[in-house]
Amino acid sequence: MTQNKSAEINADGSFKRQVNRFTTSFGNKPDELPIEAGRYRLLWSAACPWAHRSVIVRKVLGLENAISLGTASPMRPRLPHVDWEFSLDTDGSDPILGIQYMSEIYNNSDPNYSGRPTVPAIVDIKLRKVVNNDYFKLTNYLEMDWKPHHKKNAPDLYPEPLRQEIDVLNKIIFSDVNNGVYKCGFAQSQESYEAAYEMLFNRLDKFEQRLSKQRFLFGDTITDSDVRLYTTLARFDAAYFTAFNTNRNLIREFQNLWGYARDLYQTPGFGDTTDFDAIKRHYHLSITISPEKAEANILPKGPDLSGWNSEHHRDVLSGQEEKFLIH
Repeated sequence: MTQNKSAEINADGSFKRQVNRFTTSFGNKPDELPIEAGRYRLLWSAACPWAHRSVIVRKVLGLENAISLGTASPMRPRLPHVDWEFSLDTDGSDPILGIQYMSEIYNNSDPNYSGRPTVPAIVDIKLRKVVNNDYFKLTNYLEMDWKPHHKKNAPDLYPEPLRQEIDVLNKIIFSDVNNGVYKCGFAQSQESYEAAYEMLFNRLDKFEQRLSKQRFLFGDTITDSDVRLYTTLARFDAAYFTAFNTNRNLIREFQNLWGYARDLYQTPGFGDTTDFDAIKRHYHLSITISPEKAEANILPKGPDLSGWNSEHHRDVLSGQEEKFLIH
């Protein structure tokens, strides 16, 4: 039986995200998940930022033929528990796994599983079980362990000399920004909301300053950290600003963050995996702290999305006019 998000609310009204259940790493050791093209299916929803970053990395590195992709609807099903539904597929079920709801594959993996069935989830198609739902490390596995299946001239999103620095920054991005917007949106006390709000915008201000001097978070090339920050920035104006009350500034009101976000959006693998309609439907019509409170509301008409394709001029910071991802 899966739990409601209310189980993740602390006594002080603050939001504490559940711990991932399936965290076995990929590799060649006996206790690791074997690297085998065609064996796994990545389940995601285009609305989810945690899943989106895995899909970006999958596409940027050319892993589409090695790991298949299953897409759940951005709209939560009307069930007594929080779930994802494969209603976008023919006959309302995933064509490879034959499941209607994400909880089916989670319960098949562990009959005693009591958390939310989350995306992303890597499913072993042979075993029909979730083998990894560790969104925090999944992109790193794709970048390191799946390198034999990368496309020719694939970029190095997790360069070894920078890994320690990337890991440190990724923890900050997660705590203050990726999860920071959720801490605002799911807070159930004024004090916890305002604390999360201050933390979020203090961090965005620091990134605004950092990006005034360099094109990406670590200089001239895109890294795993940029992928992680992008998925929150892409959802900010369309969803978090209103739905999660993160309303001090829109991202388009930050000169450098807005240019940076557009730069990434216009890079292959980023914008072409960003579905603003799914994002808006999920956060405004579907997502709830408690599923019994789900009610169809008004879908906002804005914001104007045409700006995402406007000139960003970020290349002047690195002198590179052609993105390194284009070969």
